[in-house]
Amino acid sequence: MILSPPSGEQILAAQQRIAGIAVRTPLVTAGSDRRVRLKLENLQPIGSFKIRGAANAMRSLPSQALADGVYTASAGNMAQGVAWCARELGVPCRVIVPDAAPAVKIDAIERLGGEIIKVPFVTWWQAMLDHGMAGVPGRFVHPFADPDVIAGNATIGQELVEDAADLQAVIVPWGGGGLACGIAAALRLMAPAVRVYAVEVITAAPLHASFAAGQAETIEPTRSFVDGIGGRSVVNEMWPMAQALLAGTLVVTVAEVAQAVRALAMMNRVVAEGAGAAALAAVLAGQLPDLDRMACIVSGGNINTESLAAILRGADG
Repeated sequence: MILSPPSGEQILAAQQRIAGIAVRTPLVTAGSDRRVRLKLENLQPIGSFKIRGAANAMRSLPSQALADGVYTASAGNMAQGVAWCARELGVPCRVIVPDAAPAVKIDAIERLGGEIIKVPFVTWWQAMLDHGMAGVPGRFVHPFADPDVIAGNATIGQELVEDAADLQAVIVPWGGGGLACGIAAALRLMAPAVRVYAVEVITAAPLHASFAAGQAETIEPTRSFVDGIGGRSVVNEMWPMAQALLAGTLVVTVAEVAQAVRALAMMNRVVAEGAGAAALAAVLAGQLPDLDRMACIVSGGNINTESLAAILRGADG
């Protein structure tokens, strides 16, 4: 199924559904650099933007659809979003996670009452491609390729327009595309002159490969501390929307992401995970030199404490 961008009505409905679960996050200046603003989604209750899409998707379902609970496939942040919302709704939650998922995210899922199902990375990725996995009870909530999840994410774009009407560009980390495409869809409707760039880390950049090839591509990712973005492919149902809505892709190194994690901590006292720092990493690397009114999406702050400590001491990730 090829997905279409959410309409204005769908974004407004999402804004109303997620009220009381997701918070309206602040838009702040990046230290003393008045060219760059930071949308601090790391301040959501679960430390990530994922609560927006999870809340909208689950609150859109009739109660009978939730009788057996819900499950998702996630390295951590969407899992926390689904688990948080399941707890609010009083239904069971199960989470398919790759066997190398960081402990900080596994612990957070279990604290929220989620049941962990660990599988090899390839099996985990296949569950996302198949929109579920045989033998797991409950309603599958896709972490990105779901119209209601994308509409929930699009509420970030709506807030950006309301809080900063003068933006030239928004830089968004790319994992599966639900965040970047949701924000871009909202901006296309409300501020069409604003360009949206997707950022990937060089060790896992399927969108960059897809834009270069003109079709959805599959790559072989290399693991790094930047675990919240970077899959094996751009899934087919997301590719047309990405192609239509995004101005292009930016690619950063793991070391540049580590530098951005340090910069966020020093400049703004903000704790960001690798994916959450990727947008700022692209700006600090000088990839958009002609722009002076940009917003970077700090998508999450759920970083392993050992990794954070090493990076703050000067490690490159």
